[in-house]
Amino acid sequence: EVPNTGSWETFESAEADLSSVTGIHTVYLVSSDNGTYNGDVDWIEFSADSTADSDTVADTGADTDIPWDTDNSNFTNPVIWEDLADCEVIRVDDTFYYTASTMHYSPGAPVLRSYDLVNWEYAGHSVPSLDWGNKYNMDGDNAYVNGIWASTLQYRPDNKTFYWLGCVDFLKTYVYTATSIDGPWEAHSTINNCYYDAGLFIDDDNKMYVAYGNSKIYVAELSSDGKSQVGTPQMVYDSGNVTLEGSRFFKHEGSYYILLTRPPNAEFVLRSTNGPLGPYTIQTLVDNVSSPIQGGGAPHQGGFVNTSKGDWYYMAFVDAYPGGRMPVLAPVTWANGWPSVQLVNGGWGSSYPHPDVPAHHVVRSSVGTDTFTGTALRPEWEWNHNPVNTSWSLNNGLVLKTATVTNDIYSARNTLTRRIRGPKSTATIKMDISQMADGDRAGLAVFRQTSAWVGVKRTGGSNSVVMTNGLTMDNNWNTTSTGTEVESVSVSGSQIWLRATADIQTGSGRQANFSYSTDGKTFTTIGNNLTLNNEWQFFMGYRFAIFNFTTTSTGGLVKVESFEETTP
Repeated sequence: EVPNTGSWETFESAEADLSSVTGIHTVYLVSSDNGTYNGDVDWIEFSADSTADSDTVADTGADTDIPWDTDNSNFTNPVIWEDLADCEVIRVDDTFYYTASTMHYSPGAPVLRSYDLVNWEYAGHSVPSLDWGNKYNMDGDNAYVNGIWASTLQYRPDNKTFYWLGCVDFLKTYVYTATSIDGPWEAHSTINNCYYDAGLFIDDDNKMYVAYGNSKIYVAELSSDGKSQVGTPQMVYDSGNVTLEGSRFFKHEGSYYILLTRPPNAEFVLRSTNGPLGPYTIQTLVDNVSSPIQGGGAPHQGGFVNTSKGDWYYMAFVDAYPGGRMPVLAPVTWANGWPSVQLVNGGWGSSYPHPDVPAHHVVRSSVGTDTFTGTALRPEWEWNHNPVNTSWSLNNGLVLKTATVTNDIYSARNTLTRRIRGPKSTATIKMDISQMADGDRAGLAVFRQTSAWVGVKRTGGSNSVVMTNGLTMDNNWNTTSTGTEVESVSVSGSQIWLRATADIQTGSGRQANFSYSTDGKTFTTIGNNLTLNNEWQFFMGYRFAIFNFTTTSTGGLVKVESFEETTP
């Protein structure tokens, strides 16, 4: 029982003993008064008795602020402070699913799951591997900023199947399906038409349509199985010299709607009362409204979704570099067949009432500790291009064998990345370096077109921890600098802890810094700060990246025993 203080400004402590076997455990704080609990829980601390391994307990999150808001009367934007652009949100019964762009990262097209549109967990990926040519394997070329742009995800109830469609390299559209959002996902024959910024729609009669295009917006009908095109696409709108793209296709009270974005700051709505092929008329939805993220751009793109109780919401994204493009949510109302976003003082609200949804499950935060157990990586992780699968494994830790001979992290295969949680977070890896070979470089990077890393360099049978800064790419995504070694410190022993802290709040001059430890307790700053690049052209925001490459010959390996991400 948690004691009742009777005041929001008074705090008391409560404690409970937990007995558990070795492993990873989820601890729930549960209200037992039928959902009326409105308490303010400041922190939870885990500590071990004298018979336990206190380091292991610390890894589970000692002294960690609770990462959710215990007051569900309102939510705040962004709903996820992570780079999840070009979003589409759908509902299946009382569960919501979210898809986003991933460009050159693999697996592609992450799927997130939620029960309230506010709290989200990673569920999987619609595209298990980027099987579209050698450049996606960094074989003779690279695919930076290619790959998965705005794609589409929908669910067809009659055959209980999820469909993902996306145009790659402006050439062809690929179709993947699954009967479970967690997969497995199956690739199908391609459609020889680029459905650029596709928006899939499944009508009440199970006919399938896709809206797509840039300025000239088309609607194509798909075959009954959704895997090929039927007939000739119909152009339903021509915006002339105004760029409109990012189609999202849905239906409301018998009318058909296509959402279109005018990047980077406006959203428009096409409406047809005469079927999916039009004709359509257009209205402005939002145009250059103020952002709920300080310093961020105007919310745009994204899509509509409704709850099982009939309430509508618009999930858009905000350009908020160097972190990326962050999802924001707002209620939608309808009048005379047209939608309106509920604004606050003329701008997108930083806070709105929590959606009225049925009682729901707890979701798993992407922040925390991963000890790389099990047989598959958690869905938060994505490789930089397709990995060499024979050069990595999970065995109570992540084993990374050197897969590339290079001095350039941008050319190294099997670099494993995850989005940085904003506004500021710290990543720490614990790494076994006992099997590194001469010439190997392994560590933790803050990764984008301007990068830096802290890692271990093995030379002449000895190890040094080094900080390298100034790694850069040009606008054609060729490496222009492999960086400069700023500081090097000799280390001994078989284990090391490497840490990076990144401030990804919007704007220029944001910093990341690096440190290391030989005991996991005392960390020493190394090198200098990385100034984060906040230009948009790379599209994807900064990520934490774990890497292992060699400058001489393959054969060495490291074992990453844990990765922990914490936020202030």
